[in-house]
Amino acid sequence: MTTLPKPRQPELKTALPGPKTAEIMARDAQHLSTSYMRPYPFVPDHGEGVWLTDVDGNTMLDFFAGIAVSTTGHAHPHVVQAVQEQITKFSHVCLTDYPQEITTSLAERLVKHVERPGEKWRVFLGNSGAEAVEAAVKLARNHTGRTHVISTMGSFHGRTYGAITLTGSKTKYKRGFGPLLPNVSHVPYPNPFRPPLGSTPETCGQAVIDHIESLFVGILPADEVAAIIIEPMQGEGGYIVPPADFLPKLRALCDKYGIMLIFDEVQAGMGRTGKMFSFQQFEQYGDVQPDIITLAKGIASGLPISAMLAKESVMTWPVGSHGSTFGGNPVAAAAAHATLDLLEGEVKHPGCGESLMENAAQVGAYIMAELKKMQAEFPFLGDVRGQGLFIGLEFVKPDGSPDGKLRDRASLAMFGKGLLNLDCGEAVIRISPPLILTREEAETGLKIMRETLASLN
Repeated sequence: MTTLPKPRQPELKTALPGPKTAEIMARDAQHLSTSYMRPYPFVPDHGEGVWLTDVDGNTMLDFFAGIAVSTTGHAHPHVVQAVQEQITKFSHVCLTDYPQEITTSLAERLVKHVERPGEKWRVFLGNSGAEAVEAAVKLARNHTGRTHVISTMGSFHGRTYGAITLTGSKTKYKRGFGPLLPNVSHVPYPNPFRPPLGSTPETCGQAVIDHIESLFVGILPADEVAAIIIEPMQGEGGYIVPPADFLPKLRALCDKYGIMLIFDEVQAGMGRTGKMFSFQQFEQYGDVQPDIITLAKGIASGLPISAMLAKESVMTWPVGSHGSTFGGNPVAAAAAHATLDLLEGEVKHPGCGESLMENAAQVGAYIMAELKKMQAEFPFLGDVRGQGLFIGLEFVKPDGSPDGKLRDRASLAMFGKGLLNLDCGEAVIRISPPLILTREEAETGLKIMRETLASLN
């Protein structure tokens, strides 16, 4: 009789933090910016797949992927090979001045996921999500000749000046940094678990649309609005999925007034929800095609590159009006190509089906089903929501209000059992592992989560 190997488990060799980790963290506290957050005492040394080992030899299961960045896990051999091959050729020329095949073909691969017959798109490559957002706002203002931009409460679009003005998730990102970008307004995000504007879970999408229309009547001239920027699935604000009818109605609203619709796919895009872009989950409900898309995080499995995609009819800014010294770095572009190979299924990852997008959909559905069972068992787990491997768990008090303190206890306890995770929103733990997570590895993480939740009762 053949005995199957036991699934890999977290391995904690020292107390957390271990001595080497504590020593490095002490040096870090002395020399790095005071703005950096350090939620957990963990200093990585090396990784393999969905596992990360710290400098003391403690191996953790990664359920947050560096904030949805490590799409293919850690040190994926296909990505490593692509990076090694490119860096022996050249690591920088400057895409703003010189075209390169590796970035041209990357742009061709990205736009094929959004182009329709008779509708051509173009790509601007940058370094970060915030840079892609800044480019999107500049383009929308330049193309429309309008100045105002509408964002949403709970949103996260970055920490540079323009991006931070659009961000609506935490006041600490803005306090002490004004004045910020002028002519920016925020409207509620349609959260079915906490419906805004006196609405219900079923009507919250329409309520937000009506609210925007009311602004156009008495406060903000619609013909001065260049763009509405929104996360099709909200990340930092709490991993929120809007109602199915919202994005089609938002598209129709923008069409009505000649407003550019910008989808920020920095966190939820690149296959994480089971589609290349999260807005594509809503295409069955109507037209949701945006005018501009921003991408970063998971595009290159950890190497810094971003993309701003726009319809060719919108990308009308003149030569030299926007650029970047490092944007579209060829080594990062090579990593992006390798990541797309795995997302699209041109290269198969063992145990992950035909593609990593398919795996994200299937393993994510399994995790959601198991977490729904836990929700029924633990009353403080107020909501379980998400799509694919973009999942949020909201902790609540007996009166239904957010319980951030309980969330923090749960998050730290999971870390103590060997599960790397990260919070978001007021009281949410996000689950955003590498898309190579197998069902067996998911079971390991879920077991840790169940044990932790049971200990909170």
